[in-house]
Amino acid sequence: MIEGVTFDQLRIFAAAAEEKSFSAAGRRLGRAQSVVSQAIANLEEQLGVELFRRAGRYPELTPGGELLLADAKAMLGGMALMKSRARGMAAGIESELSVAVDVMFPMSVLTRTAEVFGKRFPLTPLRLYVEALGGVAKNVLQQQSQIGILCNLPISISGLMTERLLAVEMVNVAAPSHPLAMKNAPLGECEVAQHVQLVLTDRTELTDGQEFSVHSRRNWRLADLGAKHAFLLAGLGWGGMPLEMVQNDLDAGRLRELQLQDIPARVQISMSAAYRQDAPPGPAGRWFIEQLKNFAVESQGVQELKEYA
Repeated sequence: MIEGVTFDQLRIFAAAAEEKSFSAAGRRLGRAQSVVSQAIANLEEQLGVELFRRAGRYPELTPGGELLLADAKAMLGGMALMKSRARGMAAGIESELSVAVDVMFPMSVLTRTAEVFGKRFPLTPLRLYVEALGGVAKNVLQQQSQIGILCNLPISISGLMTERLLAVEMVNVAAPSHPLAMKNAPLGECEVAQHVQLVLTDRTELTDGQEFSVHSRRNWRLADLGAKHAFLLAGLGWGGMPLEMVQNDLDAGRLRELQLQDIPARVQISMSAAYRQDAPPGPAGRWFIEQLKNFAVESQGVQELKEYA
């Protein structure tokens, strides 16, 4: 019966789907493959739905399994969040709070949160590590930081719980002296491909073989967003930047926004707080995340008012 479905079954179901293998799911959870197979079979019988096709070498999710996987993950996420909050209520304050932050995250939101954190937890040191792309996730997975603030990349990262914070608006820019900035008409792919694109690169292996918004074969890779900003101002290339970081440059004419054909003028990148499923944040960390959410809502509201005006 459906009423008898357990969170352990859902955890096994999610692991098997993510690993695409019953044996790999067993290794991840510390269970025998036979236990995983039996748990999945019992769950299918209770739900009355076939979750996996087993005809091939590896099990494949059925259409019904795909839909129910999203529900299972939502339930597991809710349970993890409840455990996190309960743990925070029962535990003492952390001796220190370490946070890894993606370079794209708005510094205005982060600095406001850090300011009030210092007043709320004066005896808890705050340690911040700024990383790019997969660097934040790796930092948290390796337990160098308790909390990560990362952009949602189109890659699968198991073992992390995420809570959405805000969307960062990205714009393509170049210095006024750059040939692309001198043209008023929308720029075609062939045209932009003739010029050096400045691209933020990942120093980890999490995104090996994947490209994000790279439109020119002529590209320079930089692991530091500040360096990319300086290169753009110097007219050494064109590239995408968080709007908040270059708004003053656009207003002052130090940079110009580029209009690219068939590419959205401004792209929204979702940002989330993340932490290990087996190591949810304590009271200070939980408070830090909730404060980020509050300031993120205020920040997005101000931005919407500016656009409306």
